[in-house]
Amino acid sequence: MNDMNDEDASAMKPDLRPSRRDLLIGGACLITAGGAFAQMPRHRLASIPKGRLEALAPDRIGDWRYETTSGIVLPPPDELARLLYDQQVTRAYVSERHPPVMLVMAYGSSQGGMLQVHRPEICYPASGFRLTGTVTGELPIGGGRVIPVRSFTATGDTRVEQVMYWTRIADALPTSWTSQRIAIMESNLKGAVPDGLLVRLSTVGEAQDAARRTLETFAQAMLTIVGPAGRRQLLGASVA
Repeated sequence: MNDMNDEDASAMKPDLRPSRRDLLIGGACLITAGGAFAQMPRHRLASIPKGRLEALAPDRIGDWRYETTSGIVLPPPDELARLLYDQQVTRAYVSERHPPVMLVMAYGSSQGGMLQVHRPEICYPASGFRLTGTVTGELPIGGGRVIPVRSFTATGDTRVEQVMYWTRIADALPTSWTSQRIAIMESNLKGAVPDGLLVRLSTVGEAQDAARRTLETFAQAMLTIVGPAGRRQLLGASVA
């Protein structure tokens, strides 16, 4: 026999109606979510159209001419690398007056989170090289202007490479992972998804000073031959 009356049964049912506190919290969450959605970066700053990266590495650069793509240290061909880069160019140049120079350019049209241009300090050890500490220097590009570059020595079982590189995130030229992430966040705060470019030059030899002069001469010749539009793509509008 059931002694519970209708009033007792009604009292035991949970009250599913939202309280004033619930409504206030829910409204605040909606406002926060709406603000976050409104500030999500939507405009992409991709500056190098598909298939155009090769135009920035012509067959002749100063006294050098393009010869081959073999023997160049490359990022590991994993799934992450395929996500990172829309375009890659690898070339080795020779000259009758200067040592050979190897050029790698890797471009990603969308930088953010884990999808960021990899610095060479990652791919060289993955290929079995031992690295010295990386140092930051300046590359003169004419007109009294300089850009920041990074350099290190990579020692392998069969050769020693002197490496110089720079990275571009949107219009910034960051010299560390931290400054690279800051450049991405600054673009995001402006409502933009930045692109990213790695330009890496290297030559074989143990003489650091001579190698540095070779790589500087090659970089300056490359920045000259690509013209103003190419310099904007390689260095960003604020520098070029």
